[in-house]
Amino acid sequence: MEIATLALGCFWEPEEKFSKVKGITNTEVGYCGGNTNPTTYEEVCTGSTNHAEVVKIEFDEKIISYANLLEKFFEMHDPTSLNRQGPDIGTQYRSEIFFTNDNQKKIAEEVRLRLNKKYNGKIITNISEEKNYCKAEDYHQKFIQKRS
Repeated sequence: MEIATLALGCFWEPEEKFSKVKGITNTEVGYCGGNTNPTTYEEVCTGSTNHAEVVKIEFDEKIISYANLLEKFFEMHDPTSLNRQGPDIGTQYRSEIFFTNDNQKKIAEEVRLRLNKKYNGKIITNISEEKNYCKAEDYHQKFIQKRS
């Protein structure tokens, strides 16, 4: 199994969409790319931690390649929008691909370059090494309680 960590706005809708993709075996929401670990939803919302809301995806590369997964990532959000997706505004809602190895970095750069032609050079998606990932457990529990 492989892991991908992707930031594409508020994590709830993307997590639900990714969980339905063939070849994806597990998803979880969290924060990544910030200055500290752990962090909380409240701290991330201040904009001072530099974390992005992310979906961490476990997938079977025999069924879906990392490149195909990234193509779905670009389809699921507006990669030309800086620090915003729909009504959600802030650095935590940025578009970013967090890689865990050199191969993922290379593939991410190739996919972004290829798709940027389709977007007339306007893609602003960052590609960064994964750092300070933490699961959004506290917020997740509050969200589940609100749904009940």
